[in-house]
Amino acid sequence: MKTTIPLTIFPIENDGYHIKVTVKINGKEANLILDTGASRTVFDETRITNFVNDPIIEEQDRMSSGLGTNTMESKKVVIRKLQIGDIEIVNYDATILDLMHVNQSYEKLELAPVDGVLGGDILNDYQAIIDYTKKELVLKDLDFK
Repeated sequence: MKTTIPLTIFPIENDGYHIKVTVKINGKEANLILDTGASRTVFDETRITNFVNDPIIEEQDRMSSGLGTNTMESKKVVIRKLQIGDIEIVNYDATILDLMHVNQSYEKLELAPVDGVLGGDILNDYQAIIDYTKKELVLKDLDFK
């Protein structure tokens, strides 16, 4: 089964583009930035509380790097249901980071805050195809019968 998700591509102050994709976390819409260079999908530690009631956030032993910063502490939380188009990922072990610096930059540019980053783990697992002309993300659910 394939699912097609619309993308919003927007410029960042004459310095390239960001790609926004809307997903659902436990039934609520969330805005993620699609980042093919991010090794994992991550969610903002402050904004995750909009989607997960009483999240049990666990410290991780490893540090994360990237997203315009040096290494930073990462945490994890289980998301009961992450829906991307028609694909539902149940009990997704999500990485949680402080994305305040990203949202502060977005606020200065008068852009809506982001709830997280859709990264390489999901993009690879679902054989993502980004169609810039059609402004679509195509994912394949390889487990679909």
